[in-house]
Amino acid sequence: MPLKILIVQTAFPGDVILATALLESLRRDLPNSKIDILVRKGNETLLLDHPFVQKVLVWDKSKHKWRNLFKLLAAIRKEKYDLVINLQRFASSGILTVLSGATETRGFSKNPLSSFFSKKYPHKIGDGKHETERNHSLISDLSQGKTALPRLYPSESDYNKIAKLKQSPYICIAPGSVWFTKTFPEAKWDELIKSYRKKYKDDIIYLLGSQSEFDLCHGIIRECADERIINLSGKLSFLQSAALMKDAKMNFVNDSAPMHLASSMNANTTAIYCSTVPAFGFGPLAEHSLIIETEEQLACRPCGLHGFNKCPEGHFKCAHEINVQRLIP
Repeated sequence: MPLKILIVQTAFPGDVILATALLESLRRDLPNSKIDILVRKGNETLLLDHPFVQKVLVWDKSKHKWRNLFKLLAAIRKEKYDLVINLQRFASSGILTVLSGATETRGFSKNPLSSFFSKKYPHKIGDGKHETERNHSLISDLSQGKTALPRLYPSESDYNKIAKLKQSPYICIAPGSVWFTKTFPEAKWDELIKSYRKKYKDDIIYLLGSQSEFDLCHGIIRECADERIINLSGKLSFLQSAALMKDAKMNFVNDSAPMHLASSMNANTTAIYCSTVPAFGFGPLAEHSLIIETEEQLACRPCGLHGFNKCPEGHFKCAHEINVQRLIP
């Protein structure tokens, strides 16, 4: 029987991208079900015109967080969902799940309100599984097939927007991250670009990121003094960036949202890990992907799941000790 399903993922953009793997699995194995998804404000653009999503619900956390949550709860209850699948491990999403009025609720046991879910499942970082597999465990009885890969669906207008940028061979670099200790240092990006240019003299280099990363990208261009480097930070949407990354010779990224954008398009990926480690289960999923991390055994690494605003040890060796020559194909 077709189900009316709500998926809850109100974390960062990368988490929403990984959640799209559930959309793929559910569509494959329950093709007649109707699926909605709840995301935090700002991430809804990832799912514009998504073919498997009926409705995108948005929670504005930036102001009047709790007032907006209870307005959202009223809207959820009106939908009369058969199943709510909560991918979040925080109490606020637990409230929405428990009080949703859904016939069945599912989530991870780490959620403080998981005792009130119909079914709860373990979530263990470092268990050898990718996050997409951990998410898939929540529907293991409904979807018997292999865990699907995440996927985004840029529109025709998104592809038209970046069509002129694809007229010559190019690579993409996304140098920023929300977390300082996940971010390859600006000087290392400069070194990488200069070394890359010695081997590939004519490739265009596109720098991707949000508007807040414009100055970082501008500083890289200024240091490299290369007219074939173009700063696109703040100029493309998530889906337009994904469309551009799709056909890049290589996408150089941190352990951050652009890595998951590349995975969603099965785009060539070189992922640089500084303070975090692939064993957490959030690594690249593209067919052609490479992970680069320091070869030095550091007792302080990993220092946290997400990273910090500064290196706790003050030396940031996990980034500075990476030899950029290992990144150049």
